[in-house]
Amino acid sequence: MTKKVLVTGGCGFLGSHVCELFRKEGWDVVSFDSMTKYELKRTGYGTDATRDYNWNFLKSLGVTMVKGDIRNQEHLLDRTEGCDFIVHTAAQPAMTISWEDPELDYSTNVLGTFNVLEVARKRNIPVVNTSSIHVYGNSINASLKEGATSYERTPVEIPETQGTMIGQISPLHASKMSAEHYVRAYSDMYGIKAASFRFTGIYGERQFGGEDHGWVANFAIRSVFGLPLRIFGTGKQTRDIIHAADGAQSYLAFFKNPIPGVYNIGGASAHKISLLECIQLIGEILGKKQEILFEVERPGDMRYFVCDITEAKKFGFAPSIKPKEGVTRLLKWIESEKSVFNIAG
Repeated sequence: MTKKVLVTGGCGFLGSHVCELFRKEGWDVVSFDSMTKYELKRTGYGTDATRDYNWNFLKSLGVTMVKGDIRNQEHLLDRTEGCDFIVHTAAQPAMTISWEDPELDYSTNVLGTFNVLEVARKRNIPVVNTSSIHVYGNSINASLKEGATSYERTPVEIPETQGTMIGQISPLHASKMSAEHYVRAYSDMYGIKAASFRFTGIYGERQFGGEDHGWVANFAIRSVFGLPLRIFGTGKQTRDIIHAADGAQSYLAFFKNPIPGVYNIGGASAHKISLLECIQLIGEILGKKQEILFEVERPGDMRYFVCDITEAKKFGFAPSIKPKEGVTRLLKWIESEKSVFNIAG
């Protein structure tokens, strides 16, 4: 019997990769998305073509397309009839937007997640909430040696037992952590097979990244078009980046072995890279030197995070796409779809 999954935020960057993977695995897939991309507004290429790109791509794969808002529980419940799994990727993802519109941040990330969990409880199906390493706060201790291009730390990788909400936090930190608390409550109280995935540095094709969200794609897009790259801080901020195809696999692995809990989802130390190192990698692949503009560090930004993914490996998560391969794939996609961005160059 064919299985069915509903993906909230299915037309978002990560959600589109989740829909694509499950469709290729033979599932019936429902993309549930409001199609309101606030983070696209300030990129300079937030056109109808960019907003609709993933919708049209998924429709071509045979995904059932639903325009809906996770803040409307009744609509969500109606669309989950017959589903075996909910992958919850819909979110307000940008820290900057959370400063400017905390009500939008709260209603999307907290109320929206509550609605998803209520639907999962009523349908008695597993659910994964897409969280973020932002819940750890921004005070992870790491050192920067003179002349180094990235931060260093011992041990390199950080587990889920690391303290959360440390340092200066934004509404985004608060909403993501609140959502995680509700996921745990629904798992503990109602026996729902629920998990929160704390993603770090996710990137890949079909990501229309900007300065507010999606930094790898932002650097890649601007490099392809010969635009200056703006960095807030030193550029030595360090992450373990993960390609979206690997990220999508994490949800499928969880469904096959649903162990409730909180999990870091990233590339671990093998995928560790700083902003400046990422820009250099992009430049080497393209064969060009980019112009970099430095601005003052933004409040709430995290200088270092590299995931320990030991716990996620227990349900089968195993990232395989190394940064050079993944960034190359991203750049090829951007170059093949230049007209979608509506950028002169």
